[in-house]
Amino acid sequence: MNLEVIEHKAKTKSDKPPVLFVHGMWHGAWCWEDHFLPYFADHGYMAAAVSLRGHGKSEGRKGLRWSTIRNYAEDVARVAAGMARPPILVGHSMGGFVVQKVLETHPAPAAVLLASVPPGGILGPTLRVARRHPFLFAKVNLTLSLYPIVHTPALFKAFMLPPDFPEARLLKLFPLVQDESYRAYLDMIVFNLPRPKKVSTPLLVIGGEKDAAISVKEVHATAKAYNTQAEIIPGMTHDQMLDPQWEKVASRIVTWLDSLPKP
Repeated sequence: MNLEVIEHKAKTKSDKPPVLFVHGMWHGAWCWEDHFLPYFADHGYMAAAVSLRGHGKSEGRKGLRWSTIRNYAEDVARVAAGMARPPILVGHSMGGFVVQKVLETHPAPAAVLLASVPPGGILGPTLRVARRHPFLFAKVNLTLSLYPIVHTPALFKAFMLPPDFPEARLLKLFPLVQDESYRAYLDMIVFNLPRPKKVSTPLLVIGGEKDAAISVKEVHATAKAYNTQAEIIPGMTHDQMLDPQWEKVASRIVTWLDSLPKP
């Protein structure tokens, strides 16, 4: 299966490992392209973003509904194996959940979880959606499609972005928003939860104070499961790579990576 991978070469020569970015639900590699990929390339990291099967320009759109978290983890592991060196993994939301699963069997130099679905699963966010949008939630389960949750620019912005996000920018991004695997969603509720005790990779866990999808409490739960401390960015919303404050997150990641002991 052909997977879309967007790459930005490091702007300067360095011995830093590459970084592989993994998107969340309804997104693709495109969400990293404007800000994070060039920023990391400017700081000496070869930066790449993968579109999981059925997402972006990757193959597998017809079978998306039944793609599993295991399938997604296999996609990430395969792209990582094809890179010149084992990459640092950065996962956002569902992508953070996928990264947790990858790390169970494929240790990395380091990993970053951004607004990640916690190891305990996505039940909490699911219940919040059901309370706020009962009719949309019913439609999701009747159609086996996650798209109704974000099917308008206004809904997408409410879940992912700050209220003052530029309208022109939103309308440019929204056509890239797509459906998500219903089976992967079920995996994140109960069928394939991460096993933190199997992970030894150094982790940075970052959340957003104003995240409408993953709560601050859930971010802290993720950090606790991996014996580390969560970092909460004031005012930050869910889509940390698209939020106007994105550079606060990117800068913190680079600072943390540069502080790690050299292998």
